[in-house]
Parts: sequence; C-alpha cells; structure tokens
Amino acid sequence: MSIMIDSSHTPSCYNNTTTSYKYNPDSKNVSYSATATTFGLISNLIAFIVLIKSFRQTKNNSPSFFLIFLGGLVVTDFMGLLVSGSFVISFHATRIDWTELDPTCHFCNFMGMSLVFYGLSPLLLGATMATQRFIGINHPFASSSRMTKRGTISMVLMVWFIAGSISLLPQAGFGSYHIQTPGSWCFLSMTPKTSDWSFALLFSLVGLISIATSILLNTVSVVTLLKVYCGAERRQRSRDHEAEMMLQLILIMTISTVCWCPLLVFIAQTAVARTHFNVKYLLLWIRFATWNQILDPWVYILFRRSVLRRVNPNADWSRTSIISLSSSIRDNVHRSARTSLGSNLRVDVPEDPEKSNVMPPSPTTSSSPSPCLIGSES
Repeated sequence: MSIMIDSSHTPSCYNNTTTSYKYNPDSKNVSYSATATTFGLISNLIAFIVLIKSFRQTKNNSPSFFLIFLGGLVVTDFMGLLVSGSFVISFHATRIDWTELDPTCHFCNFMGMSLVFYGLSPLLLGATMATQRFIGINHPFASSSRMTKRGTISMVLMVWFIAGSISLLPQAGFGSYHIQTPGSWCFLSMTPKTSDWSFALLFSLVGLISIATSILLNTVSVVTLLKVYCGAERRQRSRDHEAEMMLQLILIMTISTVCWCPLLVFIAQTAVARTHFNVKYLLLWIRFATWNQILDPWVYILFRRSVLRRVNPNADWSRTSIISLSSSIRDNVHRSARTSLGSNLRVDVPEDPEKSNVMPPSPTTSSSPSPCLIGSES
C-alpha cells in the first residue's frame, strides 16, 4: 500500500515529494525489533548493576572516573533502545498509520531527535573517554589534581547537552525530520534544500570526527602505556587498572567504528550528492548502528580481570605476569639470534674455540634478566 499525499496539505515530515517513503505495515520485522530491543535493554541493565557494584568497591580515583563515563554510556544506550524500540514495536504491533495518529508531526520529530541524540551521545562519550584516558596516562599528576567526580559528571552532562543541541536544530529551522520506510520510524530528511543536506552532513561529520578522535588518542595512549610498562616509570605507579580500562575503551571504540561508520559514511555521501536515501542501505546501516547499543554493555560485563580469572583461573592476569611473558619471549628471540650468529661465525672462520673471540652459547647459562623483570621483582 503506497500513500501519496498532497504536499500542500501535509506537514513536511509526511510529504512524499521530498523523501522516498512507502507505508508497509505488513513488514515482518516485529520479531527482530522486539528481540533486539529486549536483549539490549537486559544487557544494559546488567551492565549498570555491575558498574554500581564496581564503583562502590573502587578506592582509586582514576577507575571511578572511568566508571562514571561508562555509567553515562550505559544509561544513554539503555534509553536509546527504550525510546526507539517503543516506537518501532508499537507500530508493528498496532499497524498504525502515523499520518493519521500524528498529523502535526510531534511524534515523528521526537523520534528523529531521539535517534540523533542517542546516536551522537555514545560517539561523543567515546571521544571524551579517550581524551580523559590520554590525559590520565600522559599527564597523570595534572589529571589527578584537577579531575573530580563532580567534574566528570559535568563532562557527561556536557556531552548530552551538545548532542541534544544538535538534535534540536531542526526545530530552529536548520534541517528537518521525515518518516522513513516502512513507516515505523523517523530520521533525517534528505532533500535538495540546503538546510536539510547541511544538517545531515553535520550529523555525519560530528560522528566521524568523534570516532577519528577516539582512534587517534587511544592509539597514543596504548603506545605510551606499553612504554611505561617496560620503562623506569613503572616503579612510580601501578598501571594494572589503566591496562584494564584501555582494553575496555579500545573494544568500545572498535564496536562504535564497525557499527556506526557505514551509516555515517552513507549519510555523508548522500548529503554531498544531494540525493534521496537509498531505503535498502539506510535500513541496513541503521540496524548496524543499533547493535552498538546492544554490544557496548557486554564489554564491561565480560572484559574485566575478575571475569577473566573465572573463565581461566589457571592464568595469571596480573601486570607482572604479562611483562614476564613478553620478556621471556624477547629473551628467547635474543638467545636464538646469538646462537644463529655464533654458528655462522664458526662456519665462516673455523678456529680453536679457546682462541676464538666468539664464545659458543652455553645452554646452562641463563640470560640476563629483563629490565621489566627487575622492576617487577623490586
């Protein structure tokens, strides 16, 4: 059933002359939407409970700041799934035509704003968390003296404010929201109008810049953390919790990149070309992006040292064990290289071993301890 409505008597959010739209209440998507939404809500609820318990047990400031950011991310993902899932599932369950239920576009605009807000907030929070970890690892003393729990909460609120301000721009005349096929949701309106494609491009660029910032700062932080692990600075402060936080942050960044980049690039390409959305790809990439809210909570639920110890209790997940393992591998490589070098020299210049300057390696002589091991034992 295709609905064509006179644009002169219809609000822009239902006007078929601007964006391709087909009302299709017979789509068999209710099971997928209900399953994904329910699973995502339960996952975020479990993650939130785990975060609260961890926050109460945390004594150091740095992990508690990170837990506040994770809490903001979990709340954002939970509310995003709750709002968008409620609209989509109710449409499929009741098969209501939005043009009859909401002739003034209030619900459509609200859902469009919700998708933009709950889409940008996790990406901006990921960039903010990457920035906080970058400062905490590279400038730990400045970070510890200036960072407070109240300041961390203020940063989360600021991220929400920025995302909310961008989502409200269509209400000020910059951009608009439009109902999308199969008629169960509203999103960016892609028209030749300058305000519409500019707003779509702004949404895409903010998301892509946030992801790029996260990738850049997390890469620098990981490199710095690895240097500190095997450097002299390891004696000054423990880095166990920072390694755990960086692992979780990298996984969150990876999930966001895989889930959101296809949609953001697709929107940017469509905005630059000033054409209509390809409905098939728009639905596909929107579903990709939705999985970001579902997978995020499992990063903290699963990738914690306490959980890893339960999965493999025989393994030592401490920093000393990891450093010792890397040092052992490096020593074995050096020993093999010296053995190979000594063999080559003996073949090229045969002489009495007692007079040779190249002493054959002794299998019973242990190699000198690694600087990392010395630091861990001291």
